[in-house]
Amino acid sequence: MTRINLLSWRQALAERRRKYFLAFLLAFACVAFAAVWLADRVIDRAIDRQAARNNHLSKEVSVQDSRFKTIDDLQEQSQQLAQRMKVVQDLHEARSASTQLLDQLARAVPDGVHLHEVVAKGDTVSISGSAESSQDIAQLMRRLQASEGAHATRLQHVRADGERGSNEFQLMVRQGESAEAQP
Repeated sequence: MTRINLLSWRQALAERRRKYFLAFLLAFACVAFAAVWLADRVIDRAIDRQAARNNHLSKEVSVQDSRFKTIDDLQEQSQQLAQRMKVVQDLHEARSASTQLLDQLARAVPDGVHLHEVVAKGDTVSISGSAESSQDIAQLMRRLQASEGAHATRLQHVRADGERGSNEFQLMVRQGESAEAQP
């Protein structure tokens, strides 16, 4: 029987496989290291791009905030101007209101009524005078109530003066929207 020694051949094959395995392992490690390094570079660039975008957006947000502040300031100025215009318009309307009231008062006074005192405080006018009869006072109140400037007329008091035969009266006339004159 012949004996063949295959041990050296098997050892050479095992050594060659081990070298291939180590070479393959080294190549895989190099590829994995290159992949990790490449992924790190890609992620770093993405982070840098996002940081640049965030900085750009922050600048734009601050520009827009300043524009909004400017718009808010302009709206506030517009409201102040509108308030001033309303005050001027109210003054313009009120300028002729007392003249109109006195004109309407002169037209509303019937014969037999004599006015002694007319006092205006704000939008309330106090009228005191004398009349020959209570019907004349009632007619004066109806005419004042029907006039455009007076919205509320209220009789404060009436006193009969026996010596002169007349009735002393005092009434309040209010200009405005309320239903009753204030004393």
